[in-house]
Amino acid sequence: MKKIDFLAIGDIVIDAFIKIKDAHVHCKIDTDACELCLRFGDKVPYESLNVIAAVGNSPNAAVSAARLGLNTALMTNIGDDQNGKDCLAVLEKEKIDTTFVTTEKDKITNYHFVLWYDIDRTILIKHQSYERHWLDTKEASEISTPLWIYLSSLGEDSLPFHTEISDYLNKHPEVKLAFQPGTFQMKFGTEALKDIYQRTEVFFCNLEEAKRILNSEDNKVLNLSKGIALLGPKMVVISDGPNGAYLYLNDELWHNPIYPDIAPPVERTGAGDAFSSTFTAALALGKTPLEAFSWGPVNSMSVVQYIGAQEGLLNREKLEEYLKVAPENYKISKLN
Repeated sequence: MKKIDFLAIGDIVIDAFIKIKDAHVHCKIDTDACELCLRFGDKVPYESLNVIAAVGNSPNAAVSAARLGLNTALMTNIGDDQNGKDCLAVLEKEKIDTTFVTTEKDKITNYHFVLWYDIDRTILIKHQSYERHWLDTKEASEISTPLWIYLSSLGEDSLPFHTEISDYLNKHPEVKLAFQPGTFQMKFGTEALKDIYQRTEVFFCNLEEAKRILNSEDNKVLNLSKGIALLGPKMVVISDGPNGAYLYLNDELWHNPIYPDIAPPVERTGAGDAFSSTFTAALALGKTPLEAFSWGPVNSMSVVQYIGAQEGLLNREKLEEYLKVAPENYKISKLN
């Protein structure tokens, strides 16, 4: 039987990075919201185009886990088009098991446009409608029960599929779940996904997402962490951009700063995926939660040195090298 340590579940996409310079950012004085502004009704030149296959929250996590040494598989859907073939080629190159990848006839593969301005980006997303189901095929039966499932972004038609995932988890209590909700999973609400939240071992989101999930205006990380923990997750990890990240575990709140950039960032796509997946992979490799917490920011730092979410993902040897030479102020501290 084929052994799988890490099964990532979520939509796969092609990202087309369009680098623009002739634009500006407009921030509202009364909120944290900012808007990318381009001249309306005009021709706006762009600097470059980079097309990157087999990305998305869960595929990024799968690549991260595979490079760190875990036997990894991905459950996702693709179209029967060239983009789908390109995604499969990347997964095979990264040694990710594709048994759970479903190719749908007469469908197209997800394709997103990334408007890249300065070091940040705005992404135009469209998730195709797929027949998402837990795969109980002969080939799937020859794969071991995974140690971890990593669940992230799925399309707006995927709510019934989450019930199938919950059913599988209930039948296999030994499997641990990491949950990093995507846009539509947050829109579904906590009640619709209550079985997922209650089954979650470690939960990931950023500060603004935590407020959205809890429908709260509270900016205190401790209160937000407690609110999400009440939904079921045993560990809650909340990131806050340059302010670092927070881990809530056993009624204790811990803080870790960002790992300092080795060079100015190129662009930030995939930094959150790198952090969350590396934290989860470290747990799967037998690390303690605090050790895993120290691993995550290293891969985030590396990813932002490159275009796209995967090129900068590290292998275990390189990641541990960065930890050995980490500056003295890169250390986890207890806040309560």
